[in-house]
Amino acid sequence: MSSTATTTFSDVNRDIVEAHILSRLDGPTLASASCASSQVHSSSQQDHIWTTICHSTWPSTATPLLRHLISTFPGGPRSFFSLSFPFLLPTTTAAASSPPPVLISAVDIHYKNKLIFTKVQETETLTGWFRCSPFRIDLLDTKDVIPTTVCHPDSDEACAELAEEISLSWVLIDPVGRRAANLSSQKAVSVERHWLTGEVQVRFASILAGGNRRGPTSGLVQCGIVVTCGGGSEEGAGMMQLREVSLLVEDMDGMQLTGKDSLVILHNALEGKRKIKNREEEGRRRYREYLERKRERRERKLRNEGTLDMLCAAFGFGVTIFAAFWLFFICS
Repeated sequence: MSSTATTTFSDVNRDIVEAHILSRLDGPTLASASCASSQVHSSSQQDHIWTTICHSTWPSTATPLLRHLISTFPGGPRSFFSLSFPFLLPTTTAAASSPPPVLISAVDIHYKNKLIFTKVQETETLTGWFRCSPFRIDLLDTKDVIPTTVCHPDSDEACAELAEEISLSWVLIDPVGRRAANLSSQKAVSVERHWLTGEVQVRFASILAGGNRRGPTSGLVQCGIVVTCGGGSEEGAGMMQLREVSLLVEDMDGMQLTGKDSLVILHNALEGKRKIKNREEEGRRRYREYLERKRERRERKLRNEGTLDMLCAAFGFGVTIFAAFWLFFICS
């Protein structure tokens, strides 16, 4: 009987593994495979493999600015991916370092897995205007209009479909501390259509801890990303145009935080914990819980205000009766 030779994975040429196997994997799959095989782990440490993965996941990282910046991360593009891919978790631990003087936003929007918008923008954080004004990063000027292939939703069912078909990534980068975090829920947490203008607002969100802020609104904050789309021209009837892509931070009372307070929260988030599994489900679940807590907070506040009004009314009524009695006593 002739013996049959067995070929194992380790017998495959390393160049073939890198060029034809590992290059076809996405980031999470490659990370899992590297934990199961020492050969894959060794091959997966190559920067060019993770660079390709970063570019395919976030096209904005292919810009010269981010290519250079990512190469300076302690672990290169592999480290950048491990920081930017997972979903952020609320953390109450204060960052050990100082807030960055500059924040870099790398934003990519896909519709049906096709890129419709990408941009990299720097935001200075040291100016008095930034620190005292409500925090807001706008990627489009008021006159900018970006045509898209997004179909205009004409019903609630269409809005629900749009929530599943559109995805957004907003990677916030600290270029000094070499840290990065994705502030988006990846999938939309809500899609609302204005009944009169027809404009559609698509919201993505991360729920973060309130940082070191004191007072009744120090618990959780919403880091919301709003994409506003309007109707297109006659040539593109039925298709929408991007008119606004903005990031802001709100507390549980719906108040927009200042740049100073927001910077502390975002800085803590950059150095906080992350979760890889079920990013989209986790983002939507946390957003629903946040809305429920807001509702409970609002109802509790209304009850307290109602009780206070009743006490004030009772006190005022008592004072009136006392004054009338005293006046009657004097006059008599």
